[in-house]
Amino acid sequence: MIFQSTITNDQTAELPSARFDGHIIVVDREEQIEAAYSDLASHRIIGFDTETRPSFKAGVTNKVSLLQLSTPTRCYLIRLCRTKLHSLLLKILSSPDIIKIGADVAGDIRSLHVLRHFKERGFVDLQQIASSWGIEEKSLRKMSAIVLGKRVSKAQRLSNWEASTLTPQQQMYAATDAWVCIEIYNKLMSVEPLQPIPTYLSEQEREQAQRQCKEQKERTKPRRRHRGRKRENREKQE
Repeated sequence: MIFQSTITNDQTAELPSARFDGHIIVVDREEQIEAAYSDLASHRIIGFDTETRPSFKAGVTNKVSLLQLSTPTRCYLIRLCRTKLHSLLLKILSSPDIIKIGADVAGDIRSLHVLRHFKERGFVDLQQIASSWGIEEKSLRKMSAIVLGKRVSKAQRLSNWEASTLTPQQQMYAATDAWVCIEIYNKLMSVEPLQPIPTYLSEQEREQAQRQCKEQKERTKPRRRHRGRKRENREKQE
């Protein structure tokens, strides 16, 4: 399979919407974080994103308001404007064993460092690796359109992420942004890249990601070939 390198805004607009249909959990109290951590830490790959209340004044940047961490079926919307960047969250962000998939990861991490310093490990940036499959687009919206054939809505991007209550539209937008990163990553990893995959992972993290990619490929191999190989080995032994 070969992905197209670019896609126009008009072509993207014609595609069906990508929507997270799992369970969205809004975390706005510290006592909720332990349960979120237990779930997230049990997954090897999760989606990652942040949201910040927009500033319409030149030179003024607000602190990050929301951290989104998603599994394939549950997305946690952690309201950092209400809770601190908890040590359990730092364990996830610093773990090389939990691969966090995002887009413009460096920008999100810089925003989180303003709240609390940590050593980031185990991150994969879709903007950095998409070119290995010949994809030139960098926006999450267009990468989703090319890889998944689905359009990610950006209607809520400039909404107030520090509002007293997040609207259903905000929740769906935020959850979809994190979840769709997993979907794009898994789809890419099921296709042989055209060139080596660039990454700023450490050697240990890079080996972990490569193992996961290999396991993904093994799962997609036809069982008939696998059985044939076993039969071939038995015949050699005889």
